[in-house]
Amino acid sequence: MDVHVPLAITEALRRRGVDVRTAQEDDAELLDDARLLDRATKLGRVLFTQEADFLREAAERQRTGQPLAGIVYAHQVRVTIGQCVRNLELIARCFDAPDFLNRVEHLPLR
Repeated sequence: MDVHVPLAITEALRRRGVDVRTAQEDDAELLDDARLLDRATKLGRVLFTQEADFLREAAERQRTGQPLAGIVYAHQVRVTIGQCVRNLELIARCFDAPDFLNRVEHLPLR
């Protein structure tokens, strides 16, 4: 989880048994976007964010062939906490991290 993700999303996912690690728990809350994405990639974990800057970083990595563990993005206003929780739980149950290699997914799922 990116540092700006509401705690309600993290807690709801954990109550549903989804393995979640926040940037704060990983002592990565002060990393800039590129380094946080590097950290997620190194750990083999998909990064959930509501920050559009990550979309630009991901596009650049895809364009240049740099590794990207994967990003799930939800707009801060257009997607509710409930939609995020339901969609992220579905993703966690149906996909493994390698399925998201070099991929960006937008919520809500359609």
